[in-house]
Amino acid sequence: MKRHLNTLFVTLEGAYLRKDGAAVEIRHEGETKLRVPLHNLDGIACFGWDISASASLMAACAEANVSLSFHNPYGKFLVSANGFTSGNILLRREQYRRADDEAASVAIAANMIAAKLHNTRQVILRAARDHGEKSPANAAELLHASDTIAQRMTMLPRATSLDTLRGIEGDAATFYFAVFSHLLVNHDPAIAMTGRSRRPPLDPVNALISFLYSLLMHDCRSALESCGLDAQCGFLHRDRPGRPSLALDLMEEFRSFLADRVALTLFNRRQLTMSDFKTEESGAVFLKDDSRKKVLVAWQERKQDEITHPFLDEKTTIGLLPHLQARLLARHLRGDLDAYPAFLAR
Repeated sequence: MKRHLNTLFVTLEGAYLRKDGAAVEIRHEGETKLRVPLHNLDGIACFGWDISASASLMAACAEANVSLSFHNPYGKFLVSANGFTSGNILLRREQYRRADDEAASVAIAANMIAAKLHNTRQVILRAARDHGEKSPANAAELLHASDTIAQRMTMLPRATSLDTLRGIEGDAATFYFAVFSHLLVNHDPAIAMTGRSRRPPLDPVNALISFLYSLLMHDCRSALESCGLDAQCGFLHRDRPGRPSLALDLMEEFRSFLADRVALTLFNRRQLTMSDFKTEESGAVFLKDDSRKKVLVAWQERKQDEITHPFLDEKTTIGLLPHLQARLLARHLRGDLDAYPAFLAR
């Protein structure tokens, strides 16, 4: 169990949350594990299949404007308990106002894209540092791509439209995926990537990345829903029926840092080989059912790694980062923060 901002995260399977006076008490196997005054919290998020709460606590949370949400162990949002409060509607109305104002949308989206490009460069520079001696030519291409992305980052403060931001992001992504194959070392020689392909993925690398991006999107959507934001109303990705645009916005910060690094680890450690993929007659490549279990295990293990949050300067697990960033975005929309502090990997 960890506390970040004013949110209590409960991950202990079998935990039972109950009201104890003006506090929430967390019990497990007949023993009190934690007791926190409700007035110190603005949210409680539970992750697990066997975590429950008393009706009296749900009522107390609703009365105190404390959100109470439940997620499965993988972060997928299941349900939340909220009373007749005005907090969520006021937050969402402000979200809609900002989304309808291009200048306000650009201010938020530019920070998200700046973080994405920064985190992408970190992955490239790490590979050039770790594997450069094995292939100086590849290292030189990686460094060139890093410099090009850095140059694109200098253009972001001058962007005045969302189309300009999308152009900068798309250009940087092209350079990134052009050298992505150089990040693959000691892998199955049959594993190759000729560029980014989606719907359908045409090679094992794209198949794995697409699957990991879907996991990341669900985590980001759950994080946004649990703190009262509308996951379908984005700033960079515009409205489209059925598309969780704000979740797609938020996940830009974590694509390379979380999803791509998991993919590289699985390939470079040979935990996945060509035998883990199947190719259909159309040329589409997908993970086999049993192989998805390997990916899910690696995904969950990566999310358990601890880092220090660069803005909050607090220890946290990587899996909680989307939830922390969603809370920071909500605080910015409420006016508690002058700007949205996007996640910058160190």
